[in-house]
Amino acid sequence: MIQPVSTVPQVVGVFDPATHTVSYVVADPAAGAAAIIDPVLDFDPTAARTSTGSVERLLDLIAERGWRLERVLETHAHADHLTGADEIRVRTGAPIGIGERIKQVQKTFGDLFEASDVTPDARAFDQTFADGDRFRLGEMEVEVLHTPGHTPACVSYRIGDAVFVGDTLFMPDYGTARCDFPGGDARTLHRSIQKLLALPDATRVFVGHDYLPQGRGAFAWETSIGAQKAENIHIGGGRSEDDFVALREARDATLSPPQLMLTALQINIRAGALPPAAPSGRRFLKTPLNAI
Repeated sequence: MIQPVSTVPQVVGVFDPATHTVSYVVADPAAGAAAIIDPVLDFDPTAARTSTGSVERLLDLIAERGWRLERVLETHAHADHLTGADEIRVRTGAPIGIGERIKQVQKTFGDLFEASDVTPDARAFDQTFADGDRFRLGEMEVEVLHTPGHTPACVSYRIGDAVFVGDTLFMPDYGTARCDFPGGDARTLHRSIQKLLALPDATRVFVGHDYLPQGRGAFAWETSIGAQKAENIHIGGGRSEDDFVALREARDATLSPPQLMLTALQINIRAGALPPAAPSGRRFLKTPLNAI
């Protein structure tokens, strides 16, 4: 059993309705230190135009509270939205951290997009984390939990009585992450979730998305380990690994790729930076045909 950390962080979730993503500002208010987890860079696919309204909302929130931004943390390379991490780094100097197995994801998708500037050494990111790594946010300790299955690089961040799980778990009435992306695996996801479920029942769980399942009228993104153990429709009630794998793989076989997958991954393996400019000064995204 992982022992609890005593400090209680302040958490503010910011929901992006275009991608159903929840970005978080998490802070040690006493020390005035904050981190942003999974920020969004706005993207209009029809006009192929990026904008920074979501980033500005996060930075304004931190400024209004008088906090100091210390880090940007990514739970994984997202396939459903563009990350605003690099935009925040450019504006503030805050370093970007991600799980160390991002190198595997960079290799897979760098090859797919023939992106010669993307090398599997994670140099687009300022820091990569291994399972069990710890660092400070103000006076609070952040513990990194490697939670692969959705992607090989997924990590969760445990900060005091809270854990930020990215796409590993969703709200109990929606279930768990898909596992059909390159490097994903349902059996691995089940084992990662068991690591999370070993945390104290009162641990606050902050999820990376909410898709408003039938029967619920409001978006939500905070739950608890106890609620996940008892109520999660995919993993709750002690569902066996074999049963979970069968359920998850059957569900994944019905899913289409995320709408922004090819766009998002080109940006996100670069930590949110745009592809290098062509001689004209324009930047281009590639669409590899018949590749997914």
